[in-house]
Amino acid sequence: MPTVDFPNLNPLVYTSKALDRAERSLICCPFNLNLFVAMTSQSIQLGAIAMDKGVKQNYTNRPLSELTCENALAWLIDVGVLRREVDGQGITDSFRLTPMGHQLITKLKDHKQGSPSLSDRYNDFITRWLRLPF
Repeated sequence: MPTVDFPNLNPLVYTSKALDRAERSLICCPFNLNLFVAMTSQSIQLGAIAMDKGVKQNYTNRPLSELTCENALAWLIDVGVLRREVDGQGITDSFRLTPMGHQLITKLKDHKQGSPSLSDRYNDFITRWLRLPF
């Protein structure tokens, strides 16, 4: 199959506010960078992240219930970092990075982000739990 070259095809451009919110959500989430690095090349099932499997794979620092994982992953979907994998029969329990997610993970790998500050956690809490429902 021939390769098509689109010279005026631009990469997706995100607002700085969206990128800041997504990056803050990534560093405040209960998952390690290893999970997102693994997602750069494959989709990861919820069962591989939850409970002891997540700790063994170094995706989390402590065992997380499936509900906790699902809620944290859903928030990362809301901010544009992740998407659910879809197969021929509908939505699956696997997750994959979006283009924004790839961009942020590349940045975080290069800069070795430390633990989130108190202000990061506060802003993430406010954004996540007090957002308008539309």
